[in-house]
Amino acid sequence: MTNPPSILVIEDESAIADTILYALSTEGMTVEHCALGSVALARLRTQAPDLVILDVGLPDINGFEVCRTLRTFSDVPVIFLTARNEEIDRIVGLEIGADDYVVKPFSPRELAARVRVILRRAGKRAAPREPVQAPAPPEGFTLDADGARLAYRGQWLDLTRYEYRLLALLLQHPGRIYSRAQLMDLVWHDALDTIDRTVDTHIKTVRAKLRALDPECDSIRTHRGMGYSLEG
Repeated sequence: MTNPPSILVIEDESAIADTILYALSTEGMTVEHCALGSVALARLRTQAPDLVILDVGLPDINGFEVCRTLRTFSDVPVIFLTARNEEIDRIVGLEIGADDYVVKPFSPRELAARVRVILRRAGKRAAPREPVQAPAPPEGFTLDADGARLAYRGQWLDLTRYEYRLLALLLQHPGRIYSRAQLMDLVWHDALDTIDRTVDTHIKTVRAKLRALDPECDSIRTHRGMGYSLEG
């Protein structure tokens, strides 16, 4: 079997890096992360990935300088990730050797699609995803994915579409912390004009519906500055 493509993400914001790592790993790619340009360059001199995702606004070295240095010893494909959308920045990025330019905020799905396109051009494809045995829902929960419904303590919950998607996602990955940005992309991907507070509002209503069946229920945990998870 062909080895999965390797991606190096150079990004100092941990929430953004975690979102990218999750999106690409679920696409069958091997993903590593560096928060500093100097550390990334040292790694790139000894081990070349198949593609680099490079933030422009790094705390130690500007991403453009990282790319210029990288191009002196490697032609690995580079996707710039930046909060700056000015035309001159895009031109500079492409002229110094970047293959693509993605502006924050961005859709992890779109970024993954851009990565796949560049990998195909380079003759490298993502490995097919192996079937993974889904973990059992935490005690007290029953998930009927085919019927798009959830039960708690033996009673089916009266959930809206997005409440169901939110709780089902948390149930399928118990213990995993999802940031608001990840939840927005995974749960509200087909909704327009949504805001971050939408996540908090839905978490509140789902908690209320669970506590209506069990006043002691504290399954959905808030992790300050990080996001939400569901514990058994």
